[in-house]
Amino acid sequence: MTSRTMTRPAAWLPLAAAGLAVAALVGLPFLTLAPNRLVPGSPVGSGLAGAAAGGLALLAALLLAGPARPWRARLALLAALAAWCALLVGAGQGAAGLLAGKPQAARAALGSGAWLAGLALTGLAGEAARAALPRRGGLVAALLLLGLVSLAAWAGLLGSLSLAVEYRVRAGAVGEAVLHHIGLAGASLLLALAVSAPLALLHLRDGPAARLVDGLVSGIQVVPALALFAALVAGLSGLLTLVPALRALGLSAIGPVPAVIGTAAYLCLPLVRGLAAGLAAADPDVLAAARAMGLTRRDVLLRVRLPLGAPLLWGALRVAAVQSVGFATLGGLVGAGGLGALIFEGMAQFAQDLILLGALPVIGLALAVDAGLALLAGPASGEEPA
Repeated sequence: MTSRTMTRPAAWLPLAAAGLAVAALVGLPFLTLAPNRLVPGSPVGSGLAGAAAGGLALLAALLLAGPARPWRARLALLAALAAWCALLVGAGQGAAGLLAGKPQAARAALGSGAWLAGLALTGLAGEAARAALPRRGGLVAALLLLGLVSLAAWAGLLGSLSLAVEYRVRAGAVGEAVLHHIGLAGASLLLALAVSAPLALLHLRDGPAARLVDGLVSGIQVVPALALFAALVAGLSGLLTLVPALRALGLSAIGPVPAVIGTAAYLCLPLVRGLAAGLAAADPDVLAAARAMGLTRRDVLLRVRLPLGAPLLWGALRVAAVQSVGFATLGGLVGAGGLGALIFEGMAQFAQDLILLGALPVIGLALAVDAGLALLAGPASGEEPA
């Protein structure tokens, strides 16, 4: 069996993705038109652009469902990308047409059909890319789709969509929020690593200490986020009242400090368990041989346990890094800023586009972190990057 045959997607998967795209474009609103950003819009169909996107999606699925041939996979990828182009052109021109002659406050937004069809076409393009390029096909598909959307946005094709209008109003704030969010996630991950590494070493000694560590890190997971962050605010406030000098060090009860501590607390469970599993991955006979050679406990850790457990250790770091991006959003609850502040502001105003303006970069950052760490881990762990 050749590698080409092995990477061929299951026949039903591309067909299901294409069918979902067609059903979404036919049965759900492609766009919505509202008098302003705060009220629900009236549904609008996809029209000719939807028919073109659906037809191209079906073509891509049929090419992938046939005999596994490199040329069929490449044509399927081109068809899936062309379907995405039709979707973007239809959305941009459709929004511009709907807003022609309307008041400035009117908004044309993507409907549920456009979002669902876009998701299905993304999966279809990913399957085609993995069939055409067995190594890193998913990454290539993601970069191509990102390039298409960026090119359409740069050309002004999507400028009439309400999400683009909202972004133009808050472009500076969004950029600052993204950088601040990365800072919150990075600081939380570093703090969680500093706490979890010694706990993972303690976990290697199977006994009361290990059970205590499990109880602590598992107990935090069952505490609701709102309760945990509220408790951190109250606790930090009481601590600063008792020791006012801590304020000079930059500590505060509201802002990044409780957000970083709370996020790090949620990251401890995957990190402690993953690090402990990695450190315990070495075969007992290998450890016994290392000790018989006269290696100290520190040498065994650095020269045996860490190299042999590297795949598991890296996997734990990857999971925690992705989770840190998501959990940092909760910092908006305690005035820490970042993308969470945009999301909660949009929820308070019932403004869907403002919520998306914060949520979409969070999703993009999480995917980018996961893909980046997967690429770095691939050569060392034997993983095939997506």
